[in-house]
Amino acid sequence: MSFLLLALLNVPPDDAWAEFRGPAGAGHSTSTGLPKEWSETKNVMWKTPLHGRGWSSPVVWGSQVWLTTGTPDGAALSVLCVDRESGKILVDQKLFQPEKPNDLWKKYNSYASPTPVIEEGRVYVHFGTYGTACLDTKTGKPVWARTDLACDHWRGAGSSPILHDNLVILTFDGHDVQYVVALDKKTGKNVWKTPRAHDFGTDDGDRKKGYSTPIVIEVGGQAQIISPASAATVALDPKTGQPIWWVKHKGHSPAMRSLYGNGLVYFGVGAGNELVAVKPDGKGDVTASHIAWKAGKGIGHKPSPLLVDDLIYVVADNGVASCFDAKTGASVWTQRLGGAYSASPLYADGVIWFFAEDGSATIAKPGREYKEVAKNKLDGGAESKSTPAIAGKALFIRTESALYRVEAK
Repeated sequence: MSFLLLALLNVPPDDAWAEFRGPAGAGHSTSTGLPKEWSETKNVMWKTPLHGRGWSSPVVWGSQVWLTTGTPDGAALSVLCVDRESGKILVDQKLFQPEKPNDLWKKYNSYASPTPVIEEGRVYVHFGTYGTACLDTKTGKPVWARTDLACDHWRGAGSSPILHDNLVILTFDGHDVQYVVALDKKTGKNVWKTPRAHDFGTDDGDRKKGYSTPIVIEVGGQAQIISPASAATVALDPKTGQPIWWVKHKGHSPAMRSLYGNGLVYFGVGAGNELVAVKPDGKGDVTASHIAWKAGKGIGHKPSPLLVDDLIYVVADNGVASCFDAKTGASVWTQRLGGAYSASPLYADGVIWFFAEDGSATIAKPGREYKEVAKNKLDGGAESKSTPAIAGKALFIRTESALYRVEAK
């Protein structure tokens, strides 16, 4: 098979939503014609009940929607594949059965929080130390699986897997050990493993944990894995896993996914509730030289930021949305949306979508003034902490008990 054909096979369909927060992890979709109004009885193409408990987001490729779930006690961890057109469950397979799952802080996590990542013919699912597997998307059968990547998550795993070239990249920032590991996509074997080398400034394992999903960017022709951790954010070389540059900061247990734009990397520091913008062209410790700005008001912890043109939008866990100038960090506006938030905002069809834990959603126009477009709500909220997927003209929204395909009829 020629190299060109292999390359074409790995080109995502135009409407694929292949990883956490979609293409490049940026939360953007090119979809148009999305519904601005919906409810349990309006613009719902199908609603598929889900067993178990999980906060992983759905991923979409072609006619398939994949997601993970687990029993509330973590004793059984499963993968699901749903038919995109009908909502019928095509695959419901138990993958891992941990003998003694660690206790979970159930208010803030589940045993199935990491989002799968998918490409042509393969889907990669991850449950932290309890198991990582590659499945054939045609048969639903495992190609390889790993259960030997040790880490005491203590309060559960949160970082999702990402793909780069021939690698599956995983983050294990636990209570006891903290490292990033790259696996060969075809075999699941380690290619490199890089322990966190920075000083956390504490011996308290709770303050060394992390939940952030990395992104891959290119700077000056060199790829960089931007990997936030407690007390520092590090850029790694994807070929070797070696650090290129790093920034020390306050905060622990980061959960936001980073962004790249306007020549800057934007990342959250976690419980320090701060957003930092860094120029990614340095080497070594660039804390004193490459930080462009910091913003520390209304940032929140779990929902990732959203970059649209020269503005950054965030929603704090308590439902306060804020807008910042992406080049300077200056505050532009603040608006209370109401409710609690874990899902990350998305941009599609000319508007921003904010999804609350109670199943409600607020739609607003981007810009230097807050302009609300609509509010909608689905049942089954109270614990809806998954970020939706967007594909075609549909929103795929996971609530506490079901997966919905929301589309204008």
